[in-house]
Amino acid sequence: MKKYLTKPIILPVIFIAALLIVVIAVKSKPAIDYDKLQFPTKTVEIITAKKIPFRARAIGYGNVEPAVLMKARSEISGKISYIHPDLKKGASLAKGTVVLRIEPTTFEFSLNQSKATLASSKSSLKQLEVEEASTKRSLGIARENLKIGQAEMDRFTTLWEKRVISRSARDAQEQKLLQLRQQVEELEGKLATYASRRAATQAQVRKSKTQLDISKDTLGRTEITLPFDARIGSVYVEKGEFVATNTALFEALGTKAVEINAQLPVSQFAPLIAGLTTGSVNLQRPEDLKNAFAHMQIGANVSLVGEMQNMAKWHGELLRIGEAVDPTRDTIGLVVVVNNPYQDIIPGKRPPLLKGMYMAVEFYAPPRKMMVLPRKAIHQGRVYVATADNKLDIRPVEVLLQQGDLVVIGKGISEGEKIIITDVIPVIDGLPLAPIEAKPYEMKLAKDALGDMGERGQ
Repeated sequence: MKKYLTKPIILPVIFIAALLIVVIAVKSKPAIDYDKLQFPTKTVEIITAKKIPFRARAIGYGNVEPAVLMKARSEISGKISYIHPDLKKGASLAKGTVVLRIEPTTFEFSLNQSKATLASSKSSLKQLEVEEASTKRSLGIARENLKIGQAEMDRFTTLWEKRVISRSARDAQEQKLLQLRQQVEELEGKLATYASRRAATQAQVRKSKTQLDISKDTLGRTEITLPFDARIGSVYVEKGEFVATNTALFEALGTKAVEINAQLPVSQFAPLIAGLTTGSVNLQRPEDLKNAFAHMQIGANVSLVGEMQNMAKWHGELLRIGEAVDPTRDTIGLVVVVNNPYQDIIPGKRPPLLKGMYMAVEFYAPPRKMMVLPRKAIHQGRVYVATADNKLDIRPVEVLLQQGDLVVIGKGISEGEKIIITDVIPVIDGLPLAPIEAKPYEMKLAKDALGDMGERGQ
């Protein structure tokens, strides 16, 4: 009976004792070591955000055209009697060279005739002046004779009244007096005509002089002289050929300067001149336009397009801006002049700027201090900033201008902040960073922003 009563008591005791042993064993076991989970530290390159001198630049393309182009045409008709031996396409001739002459014989005859006519007119005027002087002297004598005749008539009248002389004697003296009066009136009438005759003769002299000048001018047009140092373009006539008035003779291209009408996209033109003027500009008057260009101080460097692009460069000067925008290409023309395009020629390296050559023109504005970053630092309108405690801060920014590998920032970052220029994966706010300053890259950025304009185009 006792044996059966003790079994229910022993089993619970054994279970409780085993449970106590397990609890004691767990409590007495040392704690397990473990690592705290977090993102790994990311090593990145940084640059310091600051405003640096920046030149806005843009590139346009156009063809070379001579700044001075002479398209010679005949101003008279006749046979070509002389052509300069070097009046050929591609030849160079100096200023003052007689390059072409039209047979002048007919015009020399006309000139001699004009000289003879002028000489005759001058002789007639001289003869008229002599006659006028003689008539004036004769009139003076006739008036003196009239005075004497009048006195003699008065004496005859007195004698007749005293009946000393006969009436027939008095009448004879009166007839002589009338003749003297008639002579004076005739001379006065003749003298009065000299004014109109002199005016007519003087007009004839002026006409003869004009005809002589015309003849000289016409004769001068038989000979064509180069007004500037030139390279010869197309030649359209030959020696012995008869040409009519206004016939094309040849083309001469000035060598002192060439022009390039560079077509620049409108989207690049606006940033180029942004901020270069203050207030409004009146471009209606030529002097205002010239002053506006001078104030903008836009420079230009010209280079070849293609394999020789980096071999030679020329300095250009902005002359004028096109009057209209090309609606097809959405471009505007900027005309640049390059002086002395035939100087410092190096065969195979620096060719002369010839008509029709296709050129690239890089325009650049004066430097202005701007917040400039490399394009690789921009990620869909945002930049990655390394905070003071080396954490990642994703910052949206305002992009004012993109130029090559450079970006100009308007708003979003301040000077002195650290901008990450390497890729960050993953991109999470607060990501721990190990920043490394990229000083050589900052120097390169400053150089690229300013641009290597210098005197390379000289």
